[in-house]
Amino acid sequence: MQGSAYIKLLISKGESQTLDFKYFISSASKIAKSLVAFANTDGGKLLIGVKDNGNIVGVKSEEELYMIDLAAETYCRPSVSIRYTDYFVDGKNVLEVQVIKSNNGPHLAKDEQGNWSLYIRKDDENILASDVVFEVLLNKFQERRVVLNMDSKEKSVMEFIKQNGQISITQFMDLANIKKNNAEKIISNLITLGMLKIDYTSNGEVYKSI
Repeated sequence: MQGSAYIKLLISKGESQTLDFKYFISSASKIAKSLVAFANTDGGKLLIGVKDNGNIVGVKSEEELYMIDLAAETYCRPSVSIRYTDYFVDGKNVLEVQVIKSNNGPHLAKDEQGNWSLYIRKDDENILASDVVFEVLLNKFQERRVVLNMDSKEKSVMEFIKQNGQISITQFMDLANIKKNNAEKIISNLITLGMLKIDYTSNGEVYKSI
């Protein structure tokens, strides 16, 4: 498939968990969020020079490449592996940036104030990850051995979900009368072991049985 047809095919699919459109790159810190979100999740592709509605506007590739390299090396910790290809589509340059799914994360992005935060990709959005997600990713990337004794706290989680369909960290804290960090640890272990899954709602994260 020719490069122009390939890019148009990608655009026709629309933004998704593994595809994002960027009109241009305004700052290394902002694009770093997308890089780490893809690396922490399933990997993905950025099309630079394409508006959110799919219109091709083109970019000056050298300027964009500088910003992307700066973001990947300096604004991502650890650095993110990327590959890029320049395409000429309808007389305009479109830069495809492929972010490789990581095996040495979790990756954090540095904002303009110098703060480091964890992001993941959910559908077509970059989401600021919770402490629960951070622990789950640490378990995954560091191949931690998670051993879980189904004591009263774990059983109370599963029973509550069975009766109510889901549970939040606050509900679990109240239910088991434990502190937030303990509740998050138990929930993250249950997710790592494949007993629970995360659901993102307008009110934040909740946890459901699989």
